[in-house]
Amino acid sequence: MRHDFSGRGLRPRISRKRARVCWFCAVLVAAILAVPVIPTGGRQAQIAVLHVPELEAGFHLLYELKPEQARAQFAAWQKSHPADPLGSASQAAAYLFEEFYRQDVLTSDFFLDDKRFLGKVALKPDPELRAAFFAADKQAQDLAQMRLQTNPDDTNALFAMTLSLGMQADYASLIDKHQVESLRMIGDADSYAKKLLVVAPDAADAYLTLGAANYIIGSLPGYKKLFLAFAGIHGNKKVGIQQLEIAAERGHYLRPFAKIMLALAALREKKTEVARTQLTELVAEFPENPLFTSELAKLKAPPAAVIRR
Repeated sequence: MRHDFSGRGLRPRISRKRARVCWFCAVLVAAILAVPVIPTGGRQAQIAVLHVPELEAGFHLLYELKPEQARAQFAAWQKSHPADPLGSASQAAAYLFEEFYRQDVLTSDFFLDDKRFLGKVALKPDPELRAAFFAADKQAQDLAQMRLQTNPDDTNALFAMTLSLGMQADYASLIDKHQVESLRMIGDADSYAKKLLVVAPDAADAYLTLGAANYIIGSLPGYKKLFLAFAGIHGNKKVGIQQLEIAAERGHYLRPFAKIMLALAALREKKTEVARTQLTELVAEFPENPLFTSELAKLKAPPAAVIRR
């Protein structure tokens, strides 16, 4: 199967059956990338998840690097909405963000060091955080699937599936360094992202997973991209940045995450002013987050001390 996150078509395969499968995947991915994000007030109703003040408050705490308080907020909402998968998906996000912070994943020191960012050496996650993340992520998917059985257009369930699968892919790629496994999960997340964008075109958070996948794959060394190409896996840095920009400009819960990803990608591309703009906005919105403040302060240092390839 060929996963092409840049939206290009598929190359023919030897067997007709495999060709049909590949063609279907190409149409699926292309459809995701082609779905426009329309402003609020369009023909589709707004996604319900954008109107949950308790969850929004929890994500704000998360971006202030207060994961325990964020999880308490999410747990309280989940208790009063036991059948909704968003509470569990949000808790999983808090565990993942905490692990990323512990491992310095969301820093220029990590992103600008190819051995750490693109290398094969897996990180050593905290066992308790890892177990809690996967447990919450699985619960979110189980609850989402139950809702989708009765209503395939349930926006909360589609968002939860997109988020939970995307987070699993992030964990596999950035923590475990299982890039091929990560791409399989991205493919699954894409299918839910497509359905979500059909019923809620303004759900720009769905573009975060696509953009991260495109950029990370497109950043791999030539020999790795060649190896993945033989397996039918492709990425495109330019398209990835465009998709991250959509999530950073129009996203909601994942908007700050998209902004930090966009800032770090800009530093890799030596576009310091783009990174400065994103980080300045993040510091203004989340002044209690030392990560954002630290990354912005690095831009005041000489370029050679910031851009390390």
